[in-house]
Amino acid sequence: MFRLARSTALLLVAAAGCWAGADAQRYLRDLRQLAAPAMKGRGDGTPELEKAARYIAGQFQAAGLEPLNGKSYFQPFTVSIGATLGPDNLFEVRLGAEARRLRPGEDFLPFSFSARSTVSGGVVFAGYGITAPEYKYDDYAHLDVKDKIVLVLRHEPQEFDEKSVFLGKTFTRHAEFINKAINARNRGARAMVIINDLAAHPSEEDILVKFGLTQGPEDAGLPVVQVKAAEVEKWLAAVGKSLVPLQQEIDRTLEPQSVALPASLELRIRVDIERKLATVNNVVAVWPGSSDEDVIIGAHYDHLGLGERDTLAPSMIGQVHPGADDNASGTAGVMELARLFATGKTRPKRSIIFVAFAGEEIGLLGSSYYVNHPLRPLENAVAMINMDMIGRVRNSKLYVGGVGTGSTFKPLIEGEVKKFSFQIDYSAGGYDASDHTSFTAKQVPVLFFFSGLHSDYHKPSDTWDKIDGPTTARVLDLVHDVAEKLDQEAGRPQFVRVGDPHRLGTASGPVGGGYGPYFGSIPDFGEIENGVKFADVREGSPAAKAGLKGGDILVEFDGKPIKNLYDFTYALRSKNVGDQVEVKVLRQDKPLVVRVTLEQRK
Repeated sequence: MFRLARSTALLLVAAAGCWAGADAQRYLRDLRQLAAPAMKGRGDGTPELEKAARYIAGQFQAAGLEPLNGKSYFQPFTVSIGATLGPDNLFEVRLGAEARRLRPGEDFLPFSFSARSTVSGGVVFAGYGITAPEYKYDDYAHLDVKDKIVLVLRHEPQEFDEKSVFLGKTFTRHAEFINKAINARNRGARAMVIINDLAAHPSEEDILVKFGLTQGPEDAGLPVVQVKAAEVEKWLAAVGKSLVPLQQEIDRTLEPQSVALPASLELRIRVDIERKLATVNNVVAVWPGSSDEDVIIGAHYDHLGLGERDTLAPSMIGQVHPGADDNASGTAGVMELARLFATGKTRPKRSIIFVAFAGEEIGLLGSSYYVNHPLRPLENAVAMINMDMIGRVRNSKLYVGGVGTGSTFKPLIEGEVKKFSFQIDYSAGGYDASDHTSFTAKQVPVLFFFSGLHSDYHKPSDTWDKIDGPTTARVLDLVHDVAEKLDQEAGRPQFVRVGDPHRLGTASGPVGGGYGPYFGSIPDFGEIENGVKFADVREGSPAAKAGLKGGDILVEFDGKPIKNLYDFTYALRSKNVGDQVEVKVLRQDKPLVVRVTLEQRK
């Protein structure tokens, strides 16, 4: 069947007689299909993502491309797509002779990143649960919470005070639920209970945060639940305290008002969370060449679904986030380039591999899986070209990243771009928040084509009608010509480790981007059971200077256990530029301890 389709494509070449370039209308047809309302935003683990995968595979087949593994266009892998509440959640309060159970969903509710376990113990009120040495503020000052259940307020002090050290009007990282949980866990707490800070929001109803809406790892290492304030008032009354006056005093003085509640109060908490796993697919096809080398062209086809996570329009959660530019634009580009190569005048010297990645929006998981389970040896890859958000070029400006990772890239692109009217903004490094990062970590030269961010990014307003089809077709013509040169030239670009540019937001994990001191590791975004695996370490970075390498697994940072990227982010941001920290990693299952001197981001 596949040979017949390929023969048909070759007949089209003979009939056409010449290569006409990318077809803007055909490109937009594919893009509209992927970004249609019926696709419901192509969320990972949804039936619509699988529908999109079948559509892409069908277009590869119609173009005459073969499955890379010889059997199927799909490369399946498993991802975690969230959690659901199990049937056995429990919150029992014992206060003196009285014992009662709270109602799940009405009186209390776990957070999705909570550990799945049962704990019991006494209670300590720890203010906002914040340790912020940069603001000389610590709710845990002189407070021992080991083996206790910590009770903390939501948000942070002086929330609406523009003169507050906590910046006022906007929240700092210390307000994040997961950071409060990590702080409590690192101090030995058994569990954390969160309550709304009603003094700062007197007109608002005491509503529990909907399960699944807050970001965090799969397991924060301790149970974390939210409880209604009316229930907590009963606990505080036992020591003559009340929530609103406590909060007001903290806000007035920026001094901790932490207090241990009486021994007559004991909580028993059981969190029952079922992790949701799903099988998703990379879609992989090849236009075979005459050598054993490859050029890889890829884009991710997943998006945010209905915006339950990572939306930048939180008031519109539940609405379709079409992801027309992010990244139906790049995926439609992969399909169009597949047709151009399959109907081109020149037979490929190197095979052209086309990949539509799943799992990008939840951590570059599809590309990470591909490079760790390659269908062809990665050493055969001459280059990887990634397209992410290429559909909205403005003022003829096109961003091309990774040009420093291949020894021949800069002159190659400069030579090809002369045929087009683009103003190219070059970036040397190969590490960005998209799938080419996974290939850079494996020392494959990469190029990244990107038309820039815009106000519709990660919102329901990222719709197909805002895509500039004709201009994007010219982008694809440029990518085609660059890829063809890489395919046909006698030599191949050598991988170059780009001198460390101190790029923000890639060294410390997924939360909050780049601020705080600089470390220099590139995380492998596929979660492991314990620790943070480094996909790579930037050359010249503090981590590299200390001798850390790709493949190392970080398990301890400055004496704090590191279980996931969120732990690493929290620990790193608590340090200062110039601090020397002791770091423990596992290298080939053997512990290695080094000292890293943190540097200033530039």
